[in-house]
This record gives sequence, structure tokens and C-alpha cells, in this order.
Amino acid sequence: MLWGLLSVLVIVAVAAIVWSLTRRNQRRRSAPEEVPTEFVFAAPSAPEPTKGAGTPPEVQPLAADAVFAKLYELALGVSGLGSIPSAEHEALAAATTGALQDLATQDRYAPRRPNLLPQLLRAMNDEEVSRRELVTIIARDPSLVGNLLKMANSPFYRVNPQPVESIDRAVVMLGNDGIRSLIAASLTQPIFNVAGGNFPRFPEIAWEHTFRSASATVTHAAIVEKSDPFAAQLLGLVSGLAGIVVFRVVLDLYEEHTKLRPDAGVIASLLDTQSAGVAKRIAVTWGLSDRILAALEDQTTAVAADRHTALGRSLSFGRRAGALAVLYVNNSIDDVTAQISLPVAGMAAIELDRLWKRLTAEQELPKKKKKKTSSAAR
Repeated sequence: MLWGLLSVLVIVAVAAIVWSLTRRNQRRRSAPEEVPTEFVFAAPSAPEPTKGAGTPPEVQPLAADAVFAKLYELALGVSGLGSIPSAEHEALAAATTGALQDLATQDRYAPRRPNLLPQLLRAMNDEEVSRRELVTIIARDPSLVGNLLKMANSPFYRVNPQPVESIDRAVVMLGNDGIRSLIAASLTQPIFNVAGGNFPRFPEIAWEHTFRSASATVTHAAIVEKSDPFAAQLLGLVSGLAGIVVFRVVLDLYEEHTKLRPDAGVIASLLDTQSAGVAKRIAVTWGLSDRILAALEDQTTAVAADRHTALGRSLSFGRRAGALAVLYVNNSIDDVTAQISLPVAGMAAIELDRLWKRLTAEQELPKKKKKKTSSAAR
């Protein structure tokens, strides 16, 4: 009896143990598997967004004075234009201003009207003058021929990859208006071949700005103002010549004062305040028309902007557009800044785009043909 009772208890105990183990296994299967914490990698928390992070700063257009300040910095090779440094420099700036008032009587500085200019103008305005006669007149001046062909092959005028190698072809390709503009530029370019002294790049940048400005002035005059393109061309060129004259006069005065080192700030200030008046004096000595003189007068502070003449507006636009183009091609400003700083001045967007591409185009030279190698040479 006792043995039977013990057997029953053993069986019950074993059954309880088996039941307990079975329940534990069931709970483990139903519960999520635990992973040791040393193998758990928490996702990195995203940093708090910084205000303005990832957003490019808004590009602001350059005002006209800022455009020309940057142009002077580029031409004079400085990174900033300070104020006039001392009373001695102020006195020299005043002396320069006084010398420029007498510019028309100073043969050393005042550029004379090119000798061929009146003859060429008469020939091109005469419908009875043939193309061959015009070419003959141009051919009388070898330096004019060289400059003319060089400009005809520039990206401003050349319309296809084939180089222009003859005056005759240049005349045919450009027509009277184009050839008159080229001749005027060619006749005045030698005046820019001056020594830069402590500022060796100035003549180069001045000519670059003059040429691009004249091109932009012509475009604006033709499209917006319906004015004479050749008069616009002369305006751009005379304005550029004035800058060279101011530059030469101030450097000569600095040479007379050996204790003073030429200061970029002084030169830039004189270029900004005196160039328009000098340009008008040059135009007077050249016997240019009253409308050209009025347009040059518009560039001074004496005439309010709302009273500018048609040619005056074109010149203002051209000088600013030319300056932006020079800054861009010389990597002083980026394309976005340049284009948003370009004044609209009554031009349609498509015309502005075409002008900008032309002003900033690089010379595309014709590709050289590869020589065929013979099998024997191989």
C-alpha cells in the first residue's frame, strides 16, 4: 500500500515537472527574442537643422558704383580701394584735376583725330563710292589694315569659324555700319599702347573695357534708342580714350613728386570724376557733333538721369555692360552676379542674352587639320 502511494507521488511530481518545462518553452517561443545590448546600434539622431544651412546665400546685384570700383581694382591690380592716404596725395589729385582742365591744348596727352577718319566717313556716306575704292583707302595705312583684320576676327564680329584674311571680305561681311565701327576702333587702339608703370595691366584692361563698351553701346543705340550706331561707337571709344588720358596725366605728376608712390585710390577717384569731362574735351577737339557732346555731358553729375539724351542712355548702358563683361571674363565676378547686375535699360530678355554671350565670347580659332601619316612612315 505504501509502495503504491509513493509510486503515485513520483508520477505526479514527474508530470508536474514536465508540465512546467513545457509551459516555459511555450512562453519563450511566444516572447520576442532578446538581443544582447552590446550588439544593438541605435540609429544616429538627426542634428537640429541650422538656420540657413544648405541654402546658398542670395546673390545681390552690383550697383553701378560697385561695378566700376571692381573694374578699377582689376585694372590697377589691387584688392581694395582706400581713401586718399595723405594731404600730399590730395594736393597731387587737385593738381591733376587742374591739368586736365587744359587738356585740349596739351599735345602730349590729347589724342588727335585720326587723319583717315574724315576721308573714310565721307567715302562711306557717299553711295557712289564703290567697295573697291573703300578698300583702297583703308589699304593706305598698314597698321590700320592689321588692326582691322584682327578685330574682324574677334568674337564680337566674326560669325563663322573661317578667319577673315582680306579687307575686301571684311567690308563685304560687315557692311558699312560694321566697317565704320571697326575702322574707328582700329584708328584709336594705338593710343592705348602706353606704359602702365606701377600698374602694368591698366592699358590692357582699359582697351578691353573700351572695346566691349563700344559694342554694347552700339547694340543698345540700334535696338532701343534707334540712334546712329556709328555715333554710339565713337562715344564708347572717346570715353575709353579719356580714361587713358587721365591715367597718363596722374602718373606723370606722380613722377614729378618722387617722394610719393602712385596710389591706386587716387587714380581710381580721378578716373571716376574726371573721365567724362575729358571725353567731352576730346570730342570737341575732334569736331564731333553736338549730340555726341550732349551724350558725354550726360555722364557727369550735372545732368539728372531723367534728362539724359538717347545716346547718353546708350553710353551709360554700354559702359556698365562692358565693365561687367570684363570683370566676368577676368574671373573677378561669377556669371550669376554679372547677369543680374546687367541693366535692362529697355532691352528684351532675349536681346540681353544675345548681347551678353557676344560680350563674353572667347575667340574660337579654327581647328588645325591633322596631317595624314603614310604607311611608309609608320
